[in-house]
Amino acid sequence: MRVSLPMYGINRDDVELLWQGLSRWLTQEGEEDLPPNLCWPDDLYAHWQQPDLLLSQTCGYPLQETLSAKVDVVGVFRYRAPGCEGNDYRSFLVARKQDAGADIGSFLGRKAAYNSEDSQSGYNALRSVIAPLAHHGRFFASTLQTGSHRASLLAIKQGDADIAAIDCVTLALLQKAEPQCMSGLKIIGETPPAPGLPLITAAGNETRLLRLRHALKKMVEDPSMAAVRSRLLISGFSPISVDEYQRCSDMKQRAAALGVTRL
Repeated sequence: MRVSLPMYGINRDDVELLWQGLSRWLTQEGEEDLPPNLCWPDDLYAHWQQPDLLLSQTCGYPLQETLSAKVDVVGVFRYRAPGCEGNDYRSFLVARKQDAGADIGSFLGRKAAYNSEDSQSGYNALRSVIAPLAHHGRFFASTLQTGSHRASLLAIKQGDADIAAIDCVTLALLQKAEPQCMSGLKIIGETPPAPGLPLITAAGNETRLLRLRHALKKMVEDPSMAAVRSRLLISGFSPISVDEYQRCSDMKQRAAALGVTRL
């Protein structure tokens, strides 16, 4: 069986400890032959669609666009980070501190950085914000794909881009791990909220789905896991339906209705 938790792997040692705690509860629920360690796949899409996927975490946008027929949604972690509300999270709009721009409208005709086109937090959410302000389907003069939120922050610092939308949980974790990551930068706005990053399992095994939900609920209440959860900013777990992620598709569709199909 394959297990990964790749989306907030800023401190991989703590993510591994989280899995070790969760695996103990899964064993009590009746799951056998659990892997001792997480895998950190390079090809996430191939990994997420494997029939032996026990657990992983993906993003709401690719869940809707690509994965929904291949996986079941287990639920969502709740995070103790600025920008999170219940099961929801959002992105913060980050620019250089010295930039005169004080809101998103000030960045018309500028250059945006984004982590990847399949990202809810870095691309789809930002597209939804700029769509009402776009001229003939365009708002930014150009864009830069960076590969990660951390790289987007660096691109802004170095002057290679002017603005980016950064996942609020990623930003909070980065600020813990790298206190200078926001040096010279400022937050000028935020995106609408969306359901948090979904925990997924291969589709079609209702017994396993229930075991995962029970084990996750117990793990987030386990006093012995409190320190690890705190370092990862995890405050709880909620089962959630795939239908909740229609909000990600709605953002894309509203932007398209305004003539904006890309940043």
